[in-house]
Amino acid sequence: MIKPSRRSKYKNIKVVDGDQKFDSAAEHRRYKWLALLEKSGHIQNLTRQVTFVLAPKVLIHGIAKRSLIYRADFGYLDVATGKQVVEDVKGTLTAVYKMKRHLMKSIYGIDILETK
Repeated sequence: MIKPSRRSKYKNIKVVDGDQKFDSAAEHRRYKWLALLEKSGHIQNLTRQVTFVLAPKVLIHGIAKRSLIYRADFGYLDVATGKQVVEDVKGTLTAVYKMKRHLMKSIYGIDILETK
């Protein structure tokens, strides 16, 4: 059963589908589509919430600061091209996201596929 919850700052509605939680209805729809693509053999190794470390944890003026991370909505292998794909469902491109997108390209050489 799909259960919507309250709206967030960007007006997305979180969705719970069985034991899986999604940050938005759009992310849930995209996951369902990608799952069908995986089942049909077009993509492989579909994973959710793929984490990349953009900067390690540090001490700033004696205060421990967490690692700077980027968590992509999906990662998978495109069978046709043989390329690994990192994908994010975006309604709003925030300044923080744009910075992390830049770091993903400069550190890992990865262009994030942005879907709506």
